[in-house]
Amino acid sequence: MPTGRGLHAHVLDTLGQRIVDGELAQGAVVRPELVAAEFGVSRSVVREALRVLQSLGLVEPRQRVGTQVLGIGSWELLAPTVIRWRGASPSYFEQQRELLELRLGVEPVAASLTASGSGAGAGAGARAVLRAAEDMLDACSREDSRAYLEADVRFHTALLTGSGNAVFAHFAGTVEALLRTRTSESRDTITRWTREAALRHEAVGRALVDGDAAAAAAAAAELVRITRDEFITEAPAG
Repeated sequence: MPTGRGLHAHVLDTLGQRIVDGELAQGAVVRPELVAAEFGVSRSVVREALRVLQSLGLVEPRQRVGTQVLGIGSWELLAPTVIRWRGASPSYFEQQRELLELRLGVEPVAASLTASGSGAGAGAGARAVLRAAEDMLDACSREDSRAYLEADVRFHTALLTGSGNAVFAHFAGTVEALLRTRTSESRDTITRWTREAALRHEAVGRALVDGDAAAAAAAAAELVRITRDEFITEAPAG
């Protein structure tokens, strides 16, 4: 049995996952006394978990009703915790498509800014992006999926932070959370990291280092677009 903060995390993760999975449907009332009894925890632990769920838009306390579950329209869909829960839910492919479409509007612009040197430390950012892509290729040759993932995370983080745009840099946490959901997904072939994908990352890195903003934006757009199309193709029917 978890203790201390582990109890809080366990209750939070279980309730959050139940809401995202639809087991606790929109409009359902979460009763702290029942949750406390189910998990064998104090009311204070339950209240703390509910406060976090409220901050993420999953529940809301309502007078004379109690703590009520909210619909997806209220959720903080870019929060890493919500991304993790959705990534373990039936909406895995839907979330991938949605956020890849968002990334398609963001990452090519970030690549252009990084290549043009508009942001502070853009030159260093470009080199960091290329190094990460090269590490992806190396990991692929060694069939080291964990190293591939970590290099992929570094690639996109460096791309977004190198832009010099603080909002893009903040978005890096969202992209990292999305990438990490793929490690637990066994229903599609996309979790098998490929050399072709690593080469597309390398093309972005080389354009950045060359300072070619147009080529960097085009390569970044192709990278995200191909990944999005793969997920659309792999998504289960219905």
